[in-house]
Amino acid sequence: MSLPRLAFHCVLLLFVAVLHGLPFAQTGPATSGAQRVVYVAPIEGMIDLGLAPYIERVLREAEEAGAQAVILDINTFGGRVDAAVQIRDALLRSKTTTIAFIDKRAISAGALISLAAHKIAMSGGGTIGAATPVQMGGADGDTRPTSEKTVSYVRKEFRSTAEERGRPPLIAEAMVDADVAIPDVVEKGKLVTLSTTEALRLKVADWRADTLEEVLQQAGLAGAEVRRVAPNWAENVVRILTQPLVSSLLVTVAMLGILIELRTPGFGIPGLLGVTSLGLVLWGHWLAQLAGMEEMLLAGIGLVLLALEFFVIPGFGIAGILGILALLAGLVLSMTGAGATAAFIAAVAARMVFSLLLAVGLSLLLLRFINKIPGARRLVLEDRLTAGQGYASPPPEEESLLGRTGRAWSVLRPAGIAEIDGRRWDVVSNGELIEAGEPVEVMRVDGNRIVVRRAPSWHPPSRQAHE
Repeated sequence: MSLPRLAFHCVLLLFVAVLHGLPFAQTGPATSGAQRVVYVAPIEGMIDLGLAPYIERVLREAEEAGAQAVILDINTFGGRVDAAVQIRDALLRSKTTTIAFIDKRAISAGALISLAAHKIAMSGGGTIGAATPVQMGGADGDTRPTSEKTVSYVRKEFRSTAEERGRPPLIAEAMVDADVAIPDVVEKGKLVTLSTTEALRLKVADWRADTLEEVLQQAGLAGAEVRRVAPNWAENVVRILTQPLVSSLLVTVAMLGILIELRTPGFGIPGLLGVTSLGLVLWGHWLAQLAGMEEMLLAGIGLVLLALEFFVIPGFGIAGILGILALLAGLVLSMTGAGATAAFIAAVAARMVFSLLLAVGLSLLLLRFINKIPGARRLVLEDRLTAGQGYASPPPEEESLLGRTGRAWSVLRPAGIAEIDGRRWDVVSNGELIEAGEPVEVMRVDGNRIVVRRAPSWHPPSRQAHE
């Protein structure tokens, strides 16, 4: 290879190397700057089931964006334990650094969420703790303590979370159980609630910060891009649908609509309203990760069994009872999450049974007076029909056929012709196939409709008798 040609190749290789090196030199700082992104998610008010999918979405988006941290801006008096456990599990699984910024309080379920974060920052005058589980529905609407089993479960959730994040596990337990005593911290019979100063001294919190900017500075993220993520419309709807009062009301409406639809011809507004309400309940709890395919399948089987009971199987028996039980079981299971105690499941089941009984009572009342409600008369038949409107009693000669015997002139499948008392009549069998020439007996006469059945004891007259 000649020298000019070799020099040309060397220059070309150098040029290619420079071109490949430029993107690294240029994108290195840019990528570093792009990674300095911080997501901020507020946790305010009641902690409910709709909050869990929102926090999980924020953590997922932050991880996909390569964010440096996710800051939970916490100011809550607590809420549902099962919702807090879902958020706690999501925080422990998160690969992105999480910071709980307590401004001004993280009480009860909020304390468990805070302990699950990698770091805790508290504003001046902040508090964390007082997390003993209580049960709603006491006298005069007050709360009452739960069973020792529930307290033990929540206490261990707090302890394991504190151990995972390197915080004092005994203090975490004392936030839940008043029987835990810690010298110079809390005596037996009282729950631990820590101020900002106490939390810093006892190594529960990592630093004090009064503003979000101070949190970023303490975390070494000053100047990072802050992306505030708000709940979307679906998550807000889920928070509404999973409220106990709203879900109970929707179940009542669903049962009422389904019961009215099963007792009226065709498919109309009641059925649509019932199915929609039931779908909203299951959809809301499915998004809240309480209802799965098993619960939805169970509720669907219940609806199918009820439909079979009303439309196919005569009377009301095993299929109807199993349908109601399957539907109730699907609804109850969709409203109870991990760690649900027997008492909580029983309370949800009692609420569902009450909704069912209320729906049955309302359906009977509506069906009793539905013909008097304007616009609803077309759902049912009129009370009576006059002769001028098309009703006529059966002719006397047809009424006299009741109990008479004869023979099938043609095949009855089920309609056909039968010969009775030497005269041919248009008849209908009781559902069975009757061949021509077989003996028949008149069961009943409904207007102009003569219903017959096979009469095995009847013998056709001899030819001599006819002659």
